[in-house]
Amino acid sequence: MAQSLYRILDQVSRPNFLPFLLRFVAEVQSSGSGSVSPPRLRVDPGGRKSARPEFNVVAPLVAHDTLRGRQLPMLASPLDVRMFGALPQVRRRRRRRRHLVSTANASFAAMSKKKTLLERLADGPVIGDGGFVFALEKRGYIKAGPWTPEVNIEYPEAVKQLHREFLRAGSDVMQALTFYASDDKLENRGNVAQAKYTGKAINQAACDIAAEVAREGGALVAGGISQTPTYLSGKGKAAVQEEFRKQVKVFADNKVDFLICEYFEHVEEIIWAIEVCRESGLTVAATMCIGPEGDLHGVSAAECAVQMAKAGASVVGINCHFDPQTVLEAIKLMKEGLEKEGLKVYLMAQPLAFHTPDANKQGFIDLPEFPFALEPRICTRWDIHKYAREAYNLGVRYIGGCCGFEPYHVRAIAEELAVERGKLPAASEKHDPWGEGLKMHTKPWVRARSRRDFWANINPASGRPFSASLSKPDGWGVTAGDRDLIQKKDKTSEEELKTLFSRQFC
Repeated sequence: MAQSLYRILDQVSRPNFLPFLLRFVAEVQSSGSGSVSPPRLRVDPGGRKSARPEFNVVAPLVAHDTLRGRQLPMLASPLDVRMFGALPQVRRRRRRRRHLVSTANASFAAMSKKKTLLERLADGPVIGDGGFVFALEKRGYIKAGPWTPEVNIEYPEAVKQLHREFLRAGSDVMQALTFYASDDKLENRGNVAQAKYTGKAINQAACDIAAEVAREGGALVAGGISQTPTYLSGKGKAAVQEEFRKQVKVFADNKVDFLICEYFEHVEEIIWAIEVCRESGLTVAATMCIGPEGDLHGVSAAECAVQMAKAGASVVGINCHFDPQTVLEAIKLMKEGLEKEGLKVYLMAQPLAFHTPDANKQGFIDLPEFPFALEPRICTRWDIHKYAREAYNLGVRYIGGCCGFEPYHVRAIAEELAVERGKLPAASEKHDPWGEGLKMHTKPWVRARSRRDFWANINPASGRPFSASLSKPDGWGVTAGDRDLIQKKDKTSEEELKTLFSRQFC
C-alpha cells in the first residue's frame, strides 16, 4: 500500500495524475485493509476545502515506505485526498485546476458501478474459474461418486480459499459451488445431504461464500444449475423444472449477477433449465457437456447452440467431459450453426484440463481412468496458453475451465490474454512469463530453459515405461430414457453391483 501511495505522489506532476490516483483508490478498495465508500471525498490539489459532498477514502495504517526506506505518516482513519496538498510534491502544483474534482468524482462513480457480464464481454474476454469438485475431492472435502457440494456448510473455509486462489489467478467470475445441488441429487442413491442440510441451505451457503470473495476483487457472482436425476428418471418437464426453480429462487434472493446452466448432456433438459432461469430476469449463460457429435439423443452441436440461444441464453457453449481441443472443435460447429440462423450470442468454453483424444461421445466419464487415475492426462500450463489463444481467435469470449483446472491453469489463460485484457493477474507476481524465472536457478541447464520456445514446444513424458498412450473407453450406450438410468433414494444394492460388474467385462 505504501508503494501504491508513493507511485501516485511521484506522478502527481504528470498529466496522468488522475489515473494514478484512481488506481490507488481501486487498490485500496480491493485490498483487505482499506475501502472506498461514498459519499464524501474532497479533492482539492490547491489545499482548499470543498463543501461539496463527494467520496471518502478510508485508508489503512501504513508504516514503511520500501521505495524510500523511511516511515510514512500513520493514517488514522478517513483520509481526505486533499491531504495530498500538504505534501511537498503537491504543494508545488497548487495551480492545478479544480476541474480535477468533478472529473475524479465522475470516475469514482463509474468505478462504484460494477459492470455486468454482458458489458464485460463486450469489452473483451471474461475469464471463468476452474474445477471445484475435482479440486476439493483431491483435498479431501468432496466425495467422489455423488460429487455434491455440502462442503459449503461442512468446510466453508476450504471453498473460500479455492475461490480466492482462482480470483488471484485472474478469474472474473466467482461461480457459487452449486453443481449437483438440486434437492433430488442431494438425496440420490443413499446421499444424506438433503436430509442433513437441505438444498436450500447448501445453495445459500455457496452464494454467501462466492459473494464474499467476489467483493475482494470486483468479480461477478454466478449461480449455477446442472442436470438432474429427475430428468434421467423420465419424470417429465414439470418435475424437472420444479427442481431448478428451487435453486434459482435462492440465487435470485441473493441477487447474483447472472446464472449458468451447465453440465447438461441433453438439449431438452437445458432448454427447460434456461426457461426457469429466464423467469428470474437475470442474464443466462448455458453450456452443455457434449462434443462434436452432439447430445446423447443425437441432436447436433450446432442445433444445440441454436436451441439454447432461441430459448433465451445470452451466452452459449460447452463445459466439461472433453479436453480443450475437442471442446473448441464442437464450439466451432456451434458457431457455424448460430451464424447460419443469424443468432448473435457470446460463446463460452470451460473444458477439462485432461487430454481426452480417446474419449467417445460421453467424454471422459467413459474412460477407465475416471475419476481416480486421470493425473497422467493433465494439461500443462503451456497447453492452456494454447487453448486460451485458440479460443479467443475462434471468437470465444467467456474462457474458463472445468474438472482438472487448477488456479495455475486459470493464470495461464489470464497471462496469455494479458494484452487483450490490459492487465495481468495478481498471481503473476510469482510467475515470470514463459519460464523466465528460471534465470535465477542455480543449475545452468535449468537456466537454459528460461525461454518461450522451449516450453511452447515441450513434449512431456509420462515417466511410465509400460503406460498406454490411449485407453479403450466404455461404450454402454446408456442415456436418459434407459431403465438403468432411473434414479432412486436408496443405496445401490449388492445385487445391482454384481450385475454391473458382470456387464463391465463382457
